[in-house]
Amino acid sequence: TMCERYGVLGASKVLAKYELLKVPLIGWTWYFLEIVFCKRKWEEDRDTVFNGLTQLKDYPEFMWFLLYCEGTRFTPKKHEISMEVAESKGLPKLKYHLLPRTKGFTTTLSCLKGTVSAVYDVTLNFRDKKVPTLLGIVSGKKYMADMNITRYPVEEIPEDEKECATWLHKLYQRKDALQEHYEKEGSFPGPAIKPPRRLWTLLNFLFWATLLLTPLLNFACGVFVSGSPVLIVVFLIFCIIASIAVRRLISVSEVNKTGSTYGKMEGKKEN
Repeated sequence: TMCERYGVLGASKVLAKYELLKVPLIGWTWYFLEIVFCKRKWEEDRDTVFNGLTQLKDYPEFMWFLLYCEGTRFTPKKHEISMEVAESKGLPKLKYHLLPRTKGFTTTLSCLKGTVSAVYDVTLNFRDKKVPTLLGIVSGKKYMADMNITRYPVEEIPEDEKECATWLHKLYQRKDALQEHYEKEGSFPGPAIKPPRRLWTLLNFLFWATLLLTPLLNFACGVFVSGSPVLIVVFLIFCIIASIAVRRLISVSEVNKTGSTYGKMEGKKEN
């Protein structure tokens, strides 16, 4: 929503896990949108990430590149392992975050320097502790979010890899303190703004809904008006299969209860 309201949703890129590339429709679409995929193993990802980021340097429009420096979702077990790593490195322990993996950040910044002008640090919370899913959004559920965004000009971020890594660790220490404030107060410090909705989004939705749904509804009406039991049954079976297929695709966005092993098996490796 934030990207859309600032008019850069179509030019937003992300460093995504390689498994998503294999998902029908979703992975294929992301591939053609020049999303950078990684296996989260630097020895295998080095060339892929460098090539993907280098291609984005010539992107013709304003671009946002999303990078999740923790590398995986937060779980108590992963947090415990991550803080063991922090202790071994002499770094302050974090309460609400995992230790950031600095290699991806420093590489991205190095490759895109001269293309991007700033790094935006975003801390996101959903009200009432709700966990949003794509299926919930499609089903019409409403999720209210609060975001704290801080802009850091690229010129203020060290170019040296070690100094840049130190800068990122300090950033996450500030993020942790910010999250502590939100947990206690239910809001972020400072004045709040709400970007206005864009009329273009509504017009775009209405155009495509009319273009795609009108012939579909005409076809459905024709099937039922025909009075053919066989045709009606076949049409209903097709709708059921299509609904199940869509839900299976959407379920890819849901985080399972066990979580991935990333951050457990790799937690004790160096960034």
